Amino acid sequence: MHDVADQDAAKGTQFARILWLALVANFAMFVIEGTAGVLANSSSLQADAIDFLADGLTYALTLYVAARSLLWRAWAGLAKGLLMAGFGFGVLAIAGYRVFHPAIPEATTMGVVSTIALVVNVWVALMLYRYRHGDSNIRSVWLCTRNDAIHNIAVLVAAVLVAATATRWPDLAVGFGIAALEISAAWQVIRQASGELRSRKAA
Repeated sequence: MHDVADQDAAKGTQFARILWLALVANFAMFVIEGTAGVLANSSSLQADAIDFLADGLTYALTLYVAARSLLWRAWAGLAKGLLMAGFGFGVLAIAGYRVFHPAIPEATTMGVVSTIALVVNVWVALMLYRYRHGDSNIRSVWLCTRNDAIHNIAVLVAAVLVAATATRWPDLAVGFGIAALEISAAWQVIRQASGELRSRKAA
C-alpha cells in the first residue's frame, strides 16, 4: 500500500512540475504571439495567442485544485470548460472583426512565430501525453495542449496560403477554425465535468 501511495505521490509531483513549466511557456507565448499577431494583422496568430492565455489559466487552476477532493476537481473542470468556451467565442469575435476590417496579414511573421509556438506546444504535449486520460480536470489539460499543436500547424498552413494568394482569407479561415475547435473541446470538458458532479451528488 505504501509503495502505491508513494508512486501516486511521485506521479502527482511530476505532473505538477510539468504544469509549472507549461504554465510559464504558455504565458510567455501569449505575450510573444499576441504582439506578433497585432503587428502582422493576423487573426489566426491572435486567436492562437488567446488560446495560450486560456491554457495558462487552465494549468494554473489545475495546480490549485491538484491536492483537493474529487468534488473540487470536478467543479474546476467545469470552470475550465466554461473558460475555454469563453475564449473560443472571444477568438470568434476577433475573426469576425477581421472580416469587416480587412488587412492582408504578414505571412513571414505568421510562419516564424507559429513555428516557434509549434515547437513549444509539441514539447509540452510530449510531457503531458502520459496524463491524457483521467478526470475532467486532467483531461482539460491534455485537450488544451493537443488543440494548441493543431492550431499551430493550421497557422503555418495559413501563412503559406496567405503568401501564395496574397489574400487574408486563409488567415481568417484558420481563426474561425481555432474558435470552433476550442468551443468543441470546451463542450467535451463541460459534459465530462457535469457527469462527474452528478455522480458525486448521487453518491
